[in-house]
Amino acid sequence: MIHGPGGYERLQLERATRREPARDELRIRVRAIGVNYADCIVRRGLYASAREYVGWPITPGFEVAGEIEAVGEGCEGWRVGDAVFAVTRFGGYTSALTVPAAQVFRLPAGLSPAQAAALPCVFLTAWFALHRLGDARAGDRVLIHSAAGGVGSTLVQLAKRTGCVPIGVVGASHKVEAARALGAAAVIDKSRQPLWAEAERHAPDGYALVCDANGVETLRESYQHLAPTGRLVVYGFHTMMPRGGRTRWLRLAWDYLRTPRFSPLKLTQENRSVMGFNLSYLFDRNDLLREGVALLLAALADGSLKVPAITCYPLQEVARAHRDLESGQTVGKLVLEA
Repeated sequence: MIHGPGGYERLQLERATRREPARDELRIRVRAIGVNYADCIVRRGLYASAREYVGWPITPGFEVAGEIEAVGEGCEGWRVGDAVFAVTRFGGYTSALTVPAAQVFRLPAGLSPAQAAALPCVFLTAWFALHRLGDARAGDRVLIHSAAGGVGSTLVQLAKRTGCVPIGVVGASHKVEAARALGAAAVIDKSRQPLWAEAERHAPDGYALVCDANGVETLRESYQHLAPTGRLVVYGFHTMMPRGGRTRWLRLAWDYLRTPRFSPLKLTQENRSVMGFNLSYLFDRNDLLREGVALLLAALADGSLKVPAITCYPLQEVARAHRDLESGQTVGKLVLEA
């Protein structure tokens, strides 16, 4: 539970009463919980949908895996003990979660709860960015920022699966091989190489698609490196968000003021598009969830998607998980075990 915005000390373990599932709901005995950077933003009180849908106090968490421990009316086909994974609009950092049955999916054979909990949010984000908004096609050159992180590593794999040419960007040298192993045609290490000179070298005529969750640090140049008819898809603002326990409000305000504004007139003259989304506003779209998860299961089955590297933490060490994630040095996905 988080009772107010702040640092790692705001994350408090508390006992709560298990809620019985209503009609069309299932209760899951949670074994594993995916940790996302959005959870850190929720903790700081900077996540808009958290304020709109929940307020304080709030339990973070968008994805879990475990087994069903109670079945509500109308949930035909589900039984107590079924192994599942699920997505949820907050509430996932818990040992027992009641969630609409439409947001619950059967755990694929051979996948552990920790592996399953690491997949839904990063995959759905990557799929929506690449296919629903980015309209990626075979042969497209795609620039992917944070290519060794959870969403970025999934974007690399999906782009390769589609026949695109994924060019990955990483922020540290120890992440280069991870991005390359996932299928990046080239990897730019911006800690040692000039990012935009290298980006131009790999796509002299510009990129069909750029996937950017950095925010002000790269948005302007990402747009400028689009080819005609290119698409810039924005799904986060990580470099604007504070790291460590304290929120630096003046720095945050300055970055907000520096964030580029895109003119509709210029977009039409240059034949470029800028699109953005936040997965937490799509949880009511069961059709999108089903479509995305169907592709996730297909990609796992045909071997074109690898489960990201996973680092596990006990639930009581959630503060350490947040600290490590905010350090920018992790590779793959962090998971809490309840």
